Amino acid sequence: MVTQAVEKDNGRRSHRRALTLGLVAVLVLALAVAGAVMPVPYVSLRPGPTMNTIGANPETDKPLIEINGAQTYPAGGHLNFTTVAYTGGPKRPLSLFTALRDWLNGDRAVVPQETIFPKDETVEEVEQENTLQMEDSQQTSVAAALVQTGRKPSTVSAVQSTEKGLPADGVLKPGDEILAVAGKKTDRTTAVTTALKEYKPGEAVTLTVRRDGKEQKVSLTTAPAPDDANRAVIGVVLRDRYVFPIDVKISVGDIGGPSAGLMFSLGIYDLLTPGDLSGGKFVAGTGTITPEGRVGAIGGIQQKMIGAREAGATVFLVPAGNCDEASAAAPDGLRLVKAETLDGAVKALQSLQSGQGTVPSCPS
Repeated sequence: MVTQAVEKDNGRRSHRRALTLGLVAVLVLALAVAGAVMPVPYVSLRPGPTMNTIGANPETDKPLIEINGAQTYPAGGHLNFTTVAYTGGPKRPLSLFTALRDWLNGDRAVVPQETIFPKDETVEEVEQENTLQMEDSQQTSVAAALVQTGRKPSTVSAVQSTEKGLPADGVLKPGDEILAVAGKKTDRTTAVTTALKEYKPGEAVTLTVRRDGKEQKVSLTTAPAPDDANRAVIGVVLRDRYVFPIDVKISVGDIGGPSAGLMFSLGIYDLLTPGDLSGGKFVAGTGTITPEGRVGAIGGIQQKMIGAREAGATVFLVPAGNCDEASAAAPDGLRLVKAETLDGAVKALQSLQSGQGTVPSCPS
């Protein structure tokens, strides 16, 4: 009788264990399924493509930088700009498992979605902003390179867009260059806005505009600003545009953002001057640029360095503001050169080539 009771008790225990294991397996499976599909508000950053500014665009096989109107010189080696690609976003959010997997991957960085897509902007607005930043970066890089070679560009205020229902709507067009307000020359957007501040709502104003290379006068009647009835506006969004003594075309395809400015400037400078600025080395880098040649910090420095090293780079130009972060994550075999200005970057590369002079580096 005792033996039968023990056997029955063991059977009940085995049944409970099997049931528990079955429930745990179902729970694990449910969590796995949920993790595979559960969206999380994060974006995964990874190394993006890198292109040689003094070489050809691999998608078109045409020179990445084309210059007309000035003597150019053959350039060898590499002066590559670097990029960061991302996975995720409002339209294709990361799953929980993907975010965890990428978080454990040393080549990637998982950041809050708002880092790339601010809550108050749509995906389309972010993409448009990145495109405009790339266009501005190309313009400022040309300006900086020309200043470095002794060619100072001039500027003009150009129409970016008009506001529906306001005086400029249908009269001014994107690309129009405003040369003067009431006969007074305006070479920058600030000069245009300053001149328009002298007008009251309802007063007529005459603009001298250049459209498709031809000058014409345009008369408008100012209107009250939507947010201030006492302020006169014509309803136009302006941006400064550089007028260059030579024609420089930069073709990078569907890549946005401002961080290639330094490398564009170096590529243009190299093509406009004798010799190879890279010294035949594989040089890559990143950094925004101002028309005066100041180099600014960027995001995604770790992924850009990894992408550059994987492509074969041995020298990497780092904005001074990114030096500490770059030093902590630099891949083996990649020499970090600190770049504060375009002039400093040029001299650093020349020193690397000659073996003489000082090459500023990021601290170890």
